[in-house]
Amino acid sequence: MLRLIRLQIQNFGQFLSNMIMPNISIFITWGIMNALFVPLGWQPNKILAQLIPPIIFYLLPILIGYTGGRLIAGERGGLVGSISTIGMITSTDIPMFLGGMICGPLGAWIIKVFDQIVKNRIKSGFEMLVNNFSIAIIGMFLTIISFFLIGPLIEWTSNSLGSILKIIINFNLLPLIAFIIEPAKVFFLNNAINHGIFSPLGIQEISENKSSLFFLIESNPGPGLGVLIACFFFGKEKLYKSSGGAAIIQFLGGIHEIYFPYVLMKPILMISLILGSMTSIFMLVFFKGGLISAVSPGSILSILAMTKKGLYFANCISVFSSFLISFLSAALFFKINLGRKKEHNKISTESFKKNLYPMKKKGDQKYDFIKKIKNIQKIKNIIIACDAGMGSSAMGASILRKKIENKNLTHISISNIALNLLPKNADLVITHEKLTCRAKKYAPNSQHISLKNFLDNDFYTTLVTQLDEKKDFYKKNNIQDKKDNFFEKNINSNKEIQSKNFFQISKKNIFLNQHAKNKQEAIKIVGKYLVEQGYVKTDYIDAMLDREKIASTWLGQSVALPHGTIEAKDSILKTGVIFCQFPEGVHFGENIDDIAYLVIGIAAKNNEHIIVVSNITNALDDQDIITRLSKTKSVNEVLSYLNSNVKKN
Repeated sequence: MLRLIRLQIQNFGQFLSNMIMPNISIFITWGIMNALFVPLGWQPNKILAQLIPPIIFYLLPILIGYTGGRLIAGERGGLVGSISTIGMITSTDIPMFLGGMICGPLGAWIIKVFDQIVKNRIKSGFEMLVNNFSIAIIGMFLTIISFFLIGPLIEWTSNSLGSILKIIINFNLLPLIAFIIEPAKVFFLNNAINHGIFSPLGIQEISENKSSLFFLIESNPGPGLGVLIACFFFGKEKLYKSSGGAAIIQFLGGIHEIYFPYVLMKPILMISLILGSMTSIFMLVFFKGGLISAVSPGSILSILAMTKKGLYFANCISVFSSFLISFLSAALFFKINLGRKKEHNKISTESFKKNLYPMKKKGDQKYDFIKKIKNIQKIKNIIIACDAGMGSSAMGASILRKKIENKNLTHISISNIALNLLPKNADLVITHEKLTCRAKKYAPNSQHISLKNFLDNDFYTTLVTQLDEKKDFYKKNNIQDKKDNFFEKNINSNKEIQSKNFFQISKKNIFLNQHAKNKQEAIKIVGKYLVEQGYVKTDYIDAMLDREKIASTWLGQSVALPHGTIEAKDSILKTGVIFCQFPEGVHFGENIDDIAYLVIGIAAKNNEHIIVVSNITNALDDQDIITRLSKTKSVNEVLSYLNSNVKKN
């Protein structure tokens, strides 16, 4: 339940952020012009200063309204969102950023509902007429409503919130909001907080004070830097040694998300973040610091660029003091924890020996849940399922099928499929741990087991070993293998596809030395190549990103396999595979070490991807090969590995 709530909050926060982030360059443009041309700027200019108010009062709110509408209902939603925002701009005297974030999605939702109602009911030849007049009429009414109702309501709310914040500041209570901000940031709500809440408040305040501390509350890199440096010097686990490089990226690059996993590994470090953030806010209030515009990313370079004359000391002392407090408190937590470990380890040799065997036994019990499968000797069909049934599950099925064949377990069939197509009579269903609950709804009569990544060789080996130990059951009891129609059809279909050998990877499918800051950017790169080569329509990229939100396509062993959702099958023009190498790595999974160096995008018509995925899986079944392909600069070398497996099959 808590996980579901957290996911919903993250999705909502991401939606708010997605309205602001595409327009962040306009915010920066406005900030630079503000720093240069206002009376207290670096190059005061009364004529050029006239360009600044229209950007903040008209351009940015309309762009936000358009972006929010487009997220809900495409171009039509964007147009209605823009029209609706105009009403609020006209009726108020404050920048309508919050208004655009409300009216944009609201107007888009209304036009989307209208389109669904009239779908397939418009006579041929009248489509353009209905489309144009529906936007015009709905937009007109929404503009009037926003002028008389929504705009004044948001203005009143903003003024009330501003008054409350002034009272909080006057009583020196503002640092206490760090108790809310820092935990929310660690759960990846940082952009939603910064651009969805603090940026509108800052822009409203800046019209009076020419700078605002709200721009620097969330974006301050000091607390995160302190935690990362403490992890580097005092963390004993190997994972912490990567925090030194992460600190450079976070402080200079402004990518705050990079320190979140380190904090989640050791939750007590959240206290260090809160203390650092409280110190920063106190210093900003005390020295009256702040920025002239929102910054993104939250880099120290961006912060210095958005600092006006006279505020450099205030802002720098805020960043430095937050770093220092965060670092010292985090170091203390590491020292206390280390001391406890030393106390705990002061046990006698005899006691250690007594505990040695149970420790080993615990390690051996990693896959004990496999031994708990009921009637394992009667299992005749195993399905590996994922959301779309054509990516990670296909790779898992290929690995398991190969192990099944090596053990000559001919009575067991292996197949992969989308969750929503699961048959109710499957003997055993294997899914990612995040998808198991959904799988049980589709196949309530089946046994279900979960795994963390679809390339877990040890998992499949343990499962096949258990199955192999029970294979004599069939011989002793003379049980005939009678597969149902579904599995027979699936197996025959797979054999037919493999016999056609319809698709072979060529040089045009391979792209080396790619670079991405995060997995979303990596997926967009892979998707772009799928589009350019005519495998999919453009909207398939959005489907790939949506698929990633459901469950990570990280497969383990440095490999990720992004693909679209099952609903995106109409966007696939023909079967295609894109093999992308990211030599610097891209964080794809949930753990800090889940780094993908090989990102393989798949788009497949029907079941045509099975042979391709099988070939790729066979090629990547050796970690040495994966390491080599992650570093190679030769496309021919990649081809030699992949296509050699095509010939073997």
